[in-house]
Formats: sequence, structure tokens, C-alpha cells
Amino acid sequence: MINVPDVKLGIVVVSRDCFPIELSRKRLVKLLQVTKKAGINMIHTETIVENESDALKASADLYEKGANALVVYLGNFGPEGPTSIMIEKFHGPVMICAAAEEDGENLIAGRGDAFCGMLNLSYNLSLKKLRVHIPEKPVALPESLMHEIAHFKKIAAAVIGVKKLKVIGFGPRPQDFYACNAPIKPLYDLGIEVMENSELDLLEIYKSAENNSDVKEITKEMENELGKGNTYPDLLKKLAQYESALLKFMNDNKGSRKYIAFAGKCWPAFERAFGFVPCYVNSRLASKGIPVACEVDIYGAVSEYIAQLASGGTATILDINNTVPPNMIKNAKSLEGFDFSDLFMGFHCGNTPKCCIRKDCSIKYQLIMNRLMESGREPDITRGTLEGYLKPGDVTMFRLQGTASCEIRSYAAEGKVLNLEPNSFGSIGVIAIKGLSRFYRHVLISGGNFPHHTAIAFNHSGSVLFDAVKLLAGMNLSSPITEKNLYSGENPFMRS
Repeated sequence: MINVPDVKLGIVVVSRDCFPIELSRKRLVKLLQVTKKAGINMIHTETIVENESDALKASADLYEKGANALVVYLGNFGPEGPTSIMIEKFHGPVMICAAAEEDGENLIAGRGDAFCGMLNLSYNLSLKKLRVHIPEKPVALPESLMHEIAHFKKIAAAVIGVKKLKVIGFGPRPQDFYACNAPIKPLYDLGIEVMENSELDLLEIYKSAENNSDVKEITKEMENELGKGNTYPDLLKKLAQYESALLKFMNDNKGSRKYIAFAGKCWPAFERAFGFVPCYVNSRLASKGIPVACEVDIYGAVSEYIAQLASGGTATILDINNTVPPNMIKNAKSLEGFDFSDLFMGFHCGNTPKCCIRKDCSIKYQLIMNRLMESGREPDITRGTLEGYLKPGDVTMFRLQGTASCEIRSYAAEGKVLNLEPNSFGSIGVIAIKGLSRFYRHVLISGGNFPHHTAIAFNHSGSVLFDAVKLLAGMNLSSPITEKNLYSGENPFMRS
């Protein structure tokens, strides 16, 4: 995958000057041995932070060595002032953790009191309004901390990616999709850059790519990828030209940023101007790590990018689209432990990457647009979707959204694509989320006023998303709650 950060974890150990510095040094060596054995390589500095000068020296050393995320390890009580200064000076996401006591026979010279030190450090960070990742069990032995560090590496990827992301939009919001429109100020608050362009700009970009040297190569890639699903061979050159145009525009317009996501206006003028729908190209770019949201859904593009980084794999964007007819469920076994009320169909026109769809996918046409623009006749300008059923397996749905009052809201919910036939068109699948009915009513509708688009990661990555959003925005995301608890605003008498 391109367009994703390479997380280079740094680690620094701190020591309070009234504790033996050797205790911190030995504990760092042990932690590095454990993480290296687990395949987690970390850049460490020989400087052990005891004072402010050490803090500046350690931060500079890690910067020079290329670390872009940092684990701060309290080998003993630790000096909260110098430690917070070092965190303030560091240029990337930070996790803090501490050493648990190892030996009940060595609690005089070998006691570190890091359990106590974490309290002081967290208070100091709060005073300075410094946001860091604190694990669920921040004071632990190396074997446990190793798992927390691996988790943090995924969080760091999302944070670094967002901080260096530019979203490129093409076209104004369509009137019927104001639900996806929101002020972009919250994106700037997260560190994201936004570049908005017109559809005419996009058309000119596309036309100028006709003779690009990579169009033939991309066409051949498409032929090989589609195989028997290449139902419109005459269309591929146009699609390849469009993909070439977007890739070139991306590389030419990164500017101060390293990573790109797109949000495009894909109908109704697009088809008449370009002669195809962009869905298959959008799917291919997403498979490379470059999300493309439909209907100029800028927040959808950001959500898809975060879902991609948190999951460590390909993501897509779908509509939370329609209910599942009861007669599609043959027996309870087909629900795989979910209730019928947990089901919905996730759908989009044809933008989901081929790797996330069952084998029998192919290039088709957008049925809804065909009705609108071609009156149901033989499709021409509405061709270009990638249609197929989503692969069964674990998924996480995620959305980050700006409100009219310029606040950030988000949600995540884990579930599954069930092994059921959706019996419909587009990129589509039957998705089950535990407690969906109440979550839909009291979070998606009332609690957050979220739009219909959701990012889909093809594994369970809710824990990473939760911590990444907390580190990025200083807020907790919403998620489904158990039957025993009430959502805010839920009528308790309706459930008695």
C-alpha cells in the first residue's frame, strides 16, 4: 500500500534523580528485548531523562534518528516536569507507560515506585494540556507492555496520517446530499488540509491525461485484475486515463502534506461530461491506500482513511442503506448468533476494492443513474461500477463527522458481513452489528445526527479507532451499549 505512514517508534526511559538510574536502564534493556523478540523494533536514545537538559537532548536525538512516534517509559518514579517538557518538544504522538515491580525479594534497592510516578506525570500533562495515549494498564511488566506498544503503533499510524493528510475535493455538494456537508473548520483543528476544486477543473485534468505514458499500463492492470469480469473492454482506456489523471494530480498537489484522500462529485453531470461512472477507479485507488469518497463527502474520505490506518488494511465507504427482508433469513443458523434487528445492508454503487468482494465481481453499470440519465436503455455513460457481494467476515463501521456548530463527533461499531446473498446490485452485503437497532436510533439518528455514509474496515479495529480518536480529538467515540444500559435520550418506559 502507498499513501500510508511508516511508523518509526522511539523509546526513552526516564528516572527521578533520587532513585537509582541503573534501575531504569536495566528495565529499558529488558523491555527492548521483549519487544524486539515480538518483531517491534524501536529507536532508543542512550540519554536517560533526569532533568530538563536531558529532556531536550533526548528529544533531539530521537528526531535525528528518525523516530516519529514516542514511547515514554518510567523506569522508576520519574521526573514529571522534565518528562512533560520532553513530550511537549517531541514532534509526534506519544504513549506513556511505566515499569511494574518485578521481584518481591528486592523491594528496597530495587523498588521503582513508577505506579506512583504515573499519577504525577498524568497530572502534569493535564496542567500543560498535553494529549498522550495512556494504555488501559499503563504500569506493567515488559510482556504486557509489549502488547500495549503494538497497539500504540497502530494508533500512531492513524494520528501521523491525519496530521499530514490533505483532502482534495472536486465539485460542490449536491443538493440532495446536504447531510454529508459540514463545516471544514473541525478538519483544520485536527491538522488536516483541505483543497477544493470545481468539476471543470477535474474535467480539464482528465482531458490533459489522454497521452500520459502510464495509461496503457493501467489499462493492462485493469484487464488482468478483472479477468472474466471485464464486461466492457472498450471502457477501460477511459477509466485508465481517469486513474492516471488523479494519480498525477495527487503527486503534483501534495504540497506541504504527505498523504492524500479524494472526495468527488460523481453525478449527475459527471457521466455526461466524462462518459462513464468513476466507481471502479475509486475502488482501485482505495486498494492502493488512497480513499475516494463519493458525493464530495470530505468527512467520509477522512473516515475511510482513518479506518484504513487503524485496521492496517483496505477500507471502503458504504451507505447504511436498507433493511433486510425477513424472508431472506432461512433459519437462525444463518444469522450466526445475531438477532434479525442487528442486520442492515451496506451498499454503494461499485466503489469497494476487488479484494473485499467475493470472486464473482465484474464491471457493470449504475442502475439508479441509468434510470435517471438513460431512461433504462442500454447503458453507455452510466457504465463503470465494480459490482459484487462483500466477502463474509469481520468488519468495523466508523464515521468521523463535523457538526454545524464545528464540533467533532464519531462512532465505531464492530460486526460481521454475513454469508447471505443480498440479491441486489452494487457493492453490497448483509452486515450484522450487535445492538444495531438501538444504536441506529439513539446514536446515528438522535445522538450524533450522522449521515448515511460509513467507512468500513474489514477486520475488528474498534479498540484502535477509539484510542486514535481520543488522541486526535480529545473525545470518546460512540459505540453500541449493552441491553442493560440506556442511551442518552432513550425512553426508559419503552423498555420496561
